[in-house]
Amino acid sequence: MTTSESKTVLVVDDEADVRQYLTMALEDAGIGVVTAASGTEALAQMKQKVPDLISLDLVMPKGSGVRFYRELRKNKDWMKIPVLIVTGHARDDLGRADLKELTMSGSGIYLEKPVKPHSYISAIKQLLGMDTTDQESETAEQLRVQNELKNLIDSADPDTLQKLQALIKKQAE
Repeated sequence: MTTSESKTVLVVDDEADVRQYLTMALEDAGIGVVTAASGTEALAQMKQKVPDLISLDLVMPKGSGVRFYRELRKNKDWMKIPVLIVTGHARDDLGRADLKELTMSGSGIYLEKPVKPHSYISAIKQLLGMDTTDQESETAEQLRVQNELKNLIDSADPDTLQKLQALIKKQAE
C-alpha cells in the first residue's frame, strides 16, 4: 500500500466546475492533481507529466474521452495507468456504448455524475492500491458491485428484469 502524497491524478472533464469539484476532493485527500478540459489537452498533459491515475469524462466536445482512452492504450508506457470513468452519460445514447467498451477493457469501475466525494476518493484509492479506511474499502466494493449489476441489468431480458425487481421489492419489505 502507498500513501496519497506520492500520487497524482489527471482529471479530464470539459466542465470547469466539475474539474474544480474533483480537484478539491483529491487535494483534501492529499492527492496531487493535474487537470485537462479535453482529450486533446489531456494528451498534452500526459507528455508533460505521467499521472498515476486518470479520472476521465466520456462525453466532451473537444477531444472525447473515448478517443483519448484509445490513444492512451496505444502507448506502452501509458496503457497500464488506471482510468476511472466519471460520466453523466452512462445510461443514455451519448455514452452507453462507449462506457461499456471502456469498462470492459479497463477496471470496470465508473462513477455517475453527480459524484460524491467519498465515493470518488474511495474508488481512486482502491484503483491505486493506496491505504484505505474500512469505510473507504466498503464504499469501493459497493461501487464495484453496483457497476457490475448495472452492466448485467443493461443486458438482461424483460422477464429477468421483472424477476429481479420482484426480488428487490421483497427484500425491501
